[in-house]
Amino acid sequence: QVQLVESGGGLVQPGGSLRLSCLALGSRFSINAMGWYRQAPGKQRELVAVITSGGRTNYADSVKGRFTISRDNAKNTAYLQMNSLKPEDTAVYYCKAYIRNTDYWGQGTQVTVSS
Repeated sequence: QVQLVESGGGLVQPGGSLRLSCLALGSRFSINAMGWYRQAPGKQRELVAVITSGGRTNYADSVKGRFTISRDNAKNTAYLQMNSLKPEDTAVYYCKAYIRNTDYWGQGTQVTVSS
């Protein structure tokens, strides 16, 4: 059974930075794509960024130029470097891995941007 373990969330002031990590455990197969999504209170879950096994990336317009997604295939780990954080980035951030036509989700990590 695949398990995604997220870490790195927390409270940060506007303009600050955080780095999220997502470790995929238990997969016997290569991970096709890994992504980060977020859900703010009262809103739908939305895509933040995604990266393929080959390193191709895609970002939501709201985070372009501020967030960077990366991955270490040897460690089955994806990262999300978040810079210039804004209060509207406050949300629960979820990691997703796409493995053999199946989506696996992490439990989420809270990111709060507030002074």
